[in-house]
Amino acid sequence: MFNLELSETHQMIRDTARQFAQEEVSPSTIQRDIKGEFPTDIVNKMGELGFLGMMVPSEWGGSDLDALSYVIAMEEISKVDASVGVVMSVNNSLVCWGINEYGTPEQKEKYLKPLASGQVIGAFCLSEPEAGSDATSQHTMATQDGDYWVINGTKNWITNGTSASTYLVLAQTDREKRHKGITCFIVEKGTEGFTHGVKEDKLGIRSSDTCSLGFTNVRVHKDNILGGVGLGFKIAMESLNGGRIGIAAQALGIAAGAFEAAVKYSQQRTAFGKPICELQAIQLKLAEMSMKVEAARLLVHKAAWMKDQHMNYIKAAAHAKLFASKTAVEVALEAIQVHGGYGYVREYLVERYLRDAKITEIYEGTSEIQHIVIARELIKEMA
Repeated sequence: MFNLELSETHQMIRDTARQFAQEEVSPSTIQRDIKGEFPTDIVNKMGELGFLGMMVPSEWGGSDLDALSYVIAMEEISKVDASVGVVMSVNNSLVCWGINEYGTPEQKEKYLKPLASGQVIGAFCLSEPEAGSDATSQHTMATQDGDYWVINGTKNWITNGTSASTYLVLAQTDREKRHKGITCFIVEKGTEGFTHGVKEDKLGIRSSDTCSLGFTNVRVHKDNILGGVGLGFKIAMESLNGGRIGIAAQALGIAAGAFEAAVKYSQQRTAFGKPICELQAIQLKLAEMSMKVEAARLLVHKAAWMKDQHMNYIKAAAHAKLFASKTAVEVALEAIQVHGGYGYVREYLVERYLRDAKITEIYEGTSEIQHIVIARELIKEMA
């Protein structure tokens, strides 16, 4: 049965992540956001703490923890800086998970160990200019040439795009088979013909690096196929199911951070001779925000727990991602309202929470896609 009480281990992970976020991440958050500066030193320290391979077995360099531990840490870090949170999410949910689940022992030794231990970070390359929500429409092609596959195409919106060393690249290897003809390749940074574009100048999560990637006759040995020829789409969808829990935790962190900032400000700001937290109009807002954050946390923790129990968590992950991302936007918007004019300036942080929140309704499956996933799972359950 789903237990709401955190174990001593989970409490320790929460406290460690909270302390790390406050002491190591917080001081540089505003300046990194302004400059669009990747948090290299912070990511290195996350690796040292074991936050970049949390669910990977210790034999492959990971922390050997459960998904609930992961989302607890994700919330605390994203509460301070969602840009750092998304680096952590991609490395854990999309890159490490895929190699751990489908990789050969040789692939795990060569790629998973450095990724899970934080020596390097990875990127997940699925989206294309004409293949976003319609992930089956891959235009990036890979053709076989002896023991090698030659990749040509373009990938868009790749998180960690300029900073990663290991890339999971989805490419069409048999167009006639559509989604069953998509294969996942492990591509190393520096491979001839593999290039990245300039970092995108984004509305939010500006400290994370996002860019397009180009593949021009990129030769990848057959040993770097993950899972087998034609299994790429299956790997991608399974990765995204788990990844949605990570993004839901990121969204939860944003909402929780915005809410806590609103409460703190309402206790300090006075109007009409008393702190504004004593004004009923503000109390109504705080109560509504509190309820949404708590509800989002329950959905996120339930999805992580179901994943840990090896249950079918697809619907739960979509529930968590859909609700938490919506909550992040709504709570951040109300936090600005509580702050009044101060909420509109960088110094008071809440304007960044709103800018960071919006992307959680878009990446790793838009809110519209989550509705479809939920409906499909419901129909299956009731058939």
